Amino acid sequence: TIRELVTDTGHDKKTILLYLESFKVKEKVHTPRPIHLVVDATYFGKRKESTSWGVILFRDPVKKENLWWRFVDTEKESYYREGKETLERLGYIILSVTCDGFSGNIPVFKGIPIQMCHFHMKQIVIRNVTLFPKTEAGQVILAIAKTITYTTQEDFARRLRDFHVAYNSFLNEKTYHPEGNWSYTHDGVRSAHRSLLFWYSYLFTYHGNKFIPNTTNTCDGHFSHIKDIVRIHRGMNLFLKRKVLDSILLESTIAPKGK
Repeated sequence: TIRELVTDTGHDKKTILLYLESFKVKEKVHTPRPIHLVVDATYFGKRKESTSWGVILFRDPVKKENLWWRFVDTEKESYYREGKETLERLGYIILSVTCDGFSGNIPVFKGIPIQMCHFHMKQIVIRNVTLFPKTEAGQVILAIAKTITYTTQEDFARRLRDFHVAYNSFLNEKTYHPEGNWSYTHDGVRSAHRSLLFWYSYLFTYHGNKFIPNTTNTCDGHFSHIKDIVRIHRGMNLFLKRKVLDSILLESTIAPKGK
């Protein structure tokens, strides 16, 4: 922390801050190669607030190297396209992409095998039905989602078909409101089911290639450490926070060897 730097260096706080503000982060040195890419984003602050901001990260899970990142206020297809085109222009060959639940990745990486992160898929279902669903249909759809990591694509497809047959009427139940409009009575379960159907084609890509990760864990674990740093230095202004994060992302770790 700045307080510790003051003690360790003998300089006053103002001098330390001037040094940090003038510090320039090095340029990223690239070693273009074929890669199985993992892409993900994380946010600092509550995403519904106007002060929320985050970072989109493209990472090599084998070398645990951050290849490209961008600070953002929200996820946009154009940002991911910028990252893809930047890496390809540098000479990287993207063999596959493992991503979170941002649907804009599908058109961006068209023609490249896409793997939907199993952890994010489960989280999408849980957000819609909770960890302890009250309805039988909710309990069943959650149980189906939990089988993703160890089932086959054929068995998963069968379970989804059976669910649709058994609960189709339930999913289509409507509630009519005094204002004259209506909504689906069990919208959470319906949304969870539709999400599984939407991502179904991208849930088992990794079965065809053992080098394709089935989760974005390499990014998620990295983000967890980064957020620890941000919490420790929560008094820093946004300019300095991003400079610190730039330095960490450049090193691909919060504890670079030999430093």
